[in-house]
Amino acid sequence: MFPRLRPLFPYLRRYWRNFALGGLALIVYNGTKAMIPLLIGGAMSDIQHDLSAAKVAHHGLRLLGVAAVAGIALYLTRQIIIGASREIEFDLRNDLFSHLEKQPPEFFQRHRTGDIMAHSTNDLNAVRQLLGPAIMYSANTLVFTAFALPFMLRISPRLTMFAFLPLPFASILVQYFGARIHTRFERIQAMFSDISAQAEENFSAARLIRAFTQEDAQIAAFETSNQEYIRRSLLLARLMAMLWPTLEFVLGISLVITLLVGGHEVLLHHITVAQFFTYNVFMVQLTWPMIAIGFVVNLVQRGAASVGRINVLMTELPSIDDAAADPSLATADPPSRPEPAPFADVAGRPAGSPRTPAASSPALTGHITFNHLNFSYPTGPEVLHDITLDIPAGTSLAIVGPTGSGKSTLVSLIPRLYDAPPNTVLLDNRPIRDYPLHTLRSAIGFVPQETYLFSTTIANNIAFGVPGATEQEIEAAARTAHIATEILDFPRGFSTLVGERGMTLSGGQKQRTAIARAILRNPPILILDDALASVDTYTEEQILAGLRDAMQGRTTILIAHRVSTARNADRIAVLVHGRIAELGTHDELLARNGYYTDLFEKQSLEEEILTA
Repeated sequence: MFPRLRPLFPYLRRYWRNFALGGLALIVYNGTKAMIPLLIGGAMSDIQHDLSAAKVAHHGLRLLGVAAVAGIALYLTRQIIIGASREIEFDLRNDLFSHLEKQPPEFFQRHRTGDIMAHSTNDLNAVRQLLGPAIMYSANTLVFTAFALPFMLRISPRLTMFAFLPLPFASILVQYFGARIHTRFERIQAMFSDISAQAEENFSAARLIRAFTQEDAQIAAFETSNQEYIRRSLLLARLMAMLWPTLEFVLGISLVITLLVGGHEVLLHHITVAQFFTYNVFMVQLTWPMIAIGFVVNLVQRGAASVGRINVLMTELPSIDDAAADPSLATADPPSRPEPAPFADVAGRPAGSPRTPAASSPALTGHITFNHLNFSYPTGPEVLHDITLDIPAGTSLAIVGPTGSGKSTLVSLIPRLYDAPPNTVLLDNRPIRDYPLHTLRSAIGFVPQETYLFSTTIANNIAFGVPGATEQEIEAAARTAHIATEILDFPRGFSTLVGERGMTLSGGQKQRTAIARAILRNPPILILDDALASVDTYTEEQILAGLRDAMQGRTTILIAHRVSTARNADRIAVLVHGRIAELGTHDELLARNGYYTDLFEKQSLEEEILTA
């Protein structure tokens, strides 16, 4: 059991003072609780000889005082120990989230979102139950038994031997049921992960499901998963339903033995009636701690299963890290990234807090070199073949080519979303792995092919990479991306909530918002991965006109399917089947009569047909 809980030891050490103080309160509670049978026995013995109202009041007040101390100690015990378990849950959740944030994209391709969410909610709750109630109840049982046992032995060693005779059977039952509870709870948590993933996928793909009229099919599939979850939960419930009555039965046998043997001891005058009554009070007080063992076993087995599931994620080190980075290239620590203050409904209102620009290395100019690059994903064939390409700082490069030729893969290697082989991607003539990830990525404004917007305001989405950006800066970036006019036409302007994944905006509006987000960072490198695919040619021209000024002095890479997007770049690379088939300016490529020429002629013909 303990090896499975080893990942929790650092957190327990961090809060050892809390557990020590809680343990002290627990000792006080059980010490005063153990005095109650003695006080009751003493009162009975005293009252037998001389019954009076004064004596009854005296003994009653003593019991009341001891009970008050026990109640206060119990309150402190619960407050401190369960409070510490909440603090550990808080730390664990933060550590898990921080660890997940450092993982590369391929990690999230292997782990479903719903599965990760189940780890972050249900499993963490089970761990908290293990560190709070489970520790408290188990310690409570041990400490009270340690206090009560000497008094019980002093009253009658023979009676104690018989009374505790059934307890080994209780231990065997706990071991038997505990192993099965652990196995069944692991299966329940795995099923809960499946249900969470299924629900997340359905909510995210709500439009698609409705478009294909698959609501009934998805409801039926979810009901099937839910039925399986219920079935597994009921199996665990049946097991627990057997554990508790069985433990109560064993303890009931112990009480029966106490009454039979103890009554015989009284008849033989080996113990007094007051001692027999005191002994029975001890046994009654021990009943709940012993029964609580079943509850503790349930919590411990659930918590141990959840610790194992969380530990699988926590021990998976990021495949992309700063292990080979040069510390001298590191920038200042990244600033905290609170959400900007609510944006005004109308542009021109008083600006928010002063802008804190994203940290970037002043030495980075943006000179990018691909040196005989070959790349393949871990579980797939080679995607890029012998890519040799030099992009001088401050120049623009457009990349065109058929779908699946490796264009997005190539640009994703620059911010190290995936890791290229060593020394095949250089930045300012240094291997890209020399740069700490924060320094590297802070120098890049990236607009991915799949635009993602957060469920917050448009202003907050644009200012995502620049904490504290002012209204004027946000609006200026939006105007460059040719989206500001449309935003200001919304009833709440830049304060408009975009909904989850930006679902209230059109595809073109989402792409232009993402472009504004990248421009606002003012990075030396700007990468637009097919960022104009969802806009019409007229809007494309407007955006490109606005981007020309933004592209001045910075290295810009545009992935495009339309020649109109690529034609004004300093150079154009044609990528076919993972290889550079053509490289040159727009006019140079047209003169070669290759893939680019064919693409240009087809798109020109399409435009003529559409405008005819």
